[in-house]
Amino acid sequence: MANGQWYPPEWPDRIRALADGRLTPVAPKRAATVMLLKDSAPTGHTAPAGPTVHMLRRRASMAFAGGAYAYPGGGVDPRDEQPVRWAGPTRAWWANRLGVEDSTAQAIVCAAVRETYEEAGVLLAGPTEETVVGDTTGDDWEADRAALVARDVSFAEFLDRRGLAVRSDLLGAWTRWITPEFEPRRYDTWFFVAALPRGQRTRNASTEADRTVWIRPADAAVAYDRGELLMMPPTIATLRQLTPYDSAARALAAAPDRDLTPVLAQARVEGGELVLSWPGHDEFTRHIPTGGTPA
Repeated sequence: MANGQWYPPEWPDRIRALADGRLTPVAPKRAATVMLLKDSAPTGHTAPAGPTVHMLRRRASMAFAGGAYAYPGGGVDPRDEQPVRWAGPTRAWWANRLGVEDSTAQAIVCAAVRETYEEAGVLLAGPTEETVVGDTTGDDWEADRAALVARDVSFAEFLDRRGLAVRSDLLGAWTRWITPEFEPRRYDTWFFVAALPRGQRTRNASTEADRTVWIRPADAAVAYDRGELLMMPPTIATLRQLTPYDSAARALAAAPDRDLTPVLAQARVEGGELVLSWPGHDEFTRHIPTGGTPA
């Protein structure tokens, strides 16, 4: 049975065009996504079941990865570089961790926090350096969230209006993936982990998703292997990486030691066929015979 790897039918033609020099790669846009975790309740006298992760299913009508399961996230807004109140590791620390300049590091972190709020209704910010907002539901919060989504206000303006600081210490940088060069829409995406703040709850606030779930990474991976859940390579790869951790706290504690070397798919002609591979992730390798279908 085929697994749930997302593989658009137009990819072989694009890969050939790239190999033949007929396709010029577009520059990837910076983006951020957050694997939001919460601990599962123990059952009986057994050990905790481990954390669950919040995932959303992209609407089938979406041009990119329709029907695939993913995490809340999206592109960096240029205004994410605007000055904001900041808590946790300094911008310089984040710049070193992410391998970018200070202003870019802030923008990436702010994009992660902003997109999580826009798509899941969860806000990693607080009135002080040691507190986090509680319930973020209600008409006033929804009006602010909608204004962010519409880009009527910047994230900095939203935070200032609410008297909030970004809690960068609640995020852990996990991995970095770059969309293949043959894709017309490309993203240089930093993946973060975070724990669901006490008092907050997720909801499907995204117009791009038709379903959200809390699911154990191991269960999601099994469903992917059975072909029941459709996912892009970065999603299933990160799920597999989360399976060893028995709590959200331990996953967060492991984040600072994670390698953030970008993962970029490679397409090459080899032995009369096209080979698509992701370095360090052999399970995603595809062999495409000339005029045939991927294997």
